[in-house]
Amino acid sequence: MRVAIVTGDARVYYLATKVLREYRIPFHSLRVGERIPLDVEVVLTGEKDYERVDFPVKVVVRDENFIDELLARLEERERFKRVYIAIDPGERPGLSVVADNRVLEVHRLNDPRDVGVILELLEKYPGAWIKIGHGARRQRALTLKALANLLGYDYPVIVVNESGTTPKVGGTEVSRVQDIVAAINIGLREGKRVRIGELIEEREPTKREIEHIKRRSREISGNITISSKLAREVALGNLTLEEAIKKQRRG
Repeated sequence: MRVAIVTGDARVYYLATKVLREYRIPFHSLRVGERIPLDVEVVLTGEKDYERVDFPVKVVVRDENFIDELLARLEERERFKRVYIAIDPGERPGLSVVADNRVLEVHRLNDPRDVGVILELLEKYPGAWIKIGHGARRQRALTLKALANLLGYDYPVIVVNESGTTPKVGGTEVSRVQDIVAAINIGLREGKRVRIGELIEEREPTKREIEHIKRRSREISGNITISSKLAREVALGNLTLEEAIKKQRRG
């Protein structure tokens, strides 16, 4: 048995045993402080017990999603030659993790600035590179600025030509599926390595871009047209369109 649950938290123990049984993964059940058998490779524990458990490889059980990290540890994904965290920029960016042309996991972010998941994946897959599609310039700028604030403007990423990465999909979850498939395709493509700062150097938006953003503000809000000044901030990636509409509404 390569897995041990070491915790005094009943909720953590319940979640861990439930998921492990679903995946048919055998496990040891131990109290904090008990000797961990030599065959154990990964310990599951809770946040309260994490510092008290003396073991080199530990996975925190917060919810049922711990299984992804556990499987990564058991499959020794850190041995992949190259891991890419790929982003399909947009209002709700698609996200994929591709290693040696194999898709490990996918996500869909809540908004362009929702980069917390990306940071977690960088910790989960040491040495991974970030790839990002070249499209959706306005939303891409929001994502890159959020990453730059945390990783630095000199942090390298790979820009990918995403033309043709978004497939035609039928059904009720069209947008969700398209974003994720596009992110997978971006992860599988070659690209150009650049610093984040190079991608978000401000370029004055055109009059056509400003008018398009103002038109979108009317479509989204129903009756509010944002000012040209606010539309410029949206075009530069300093505000989301929703934030600009709120500012316009407040006057």
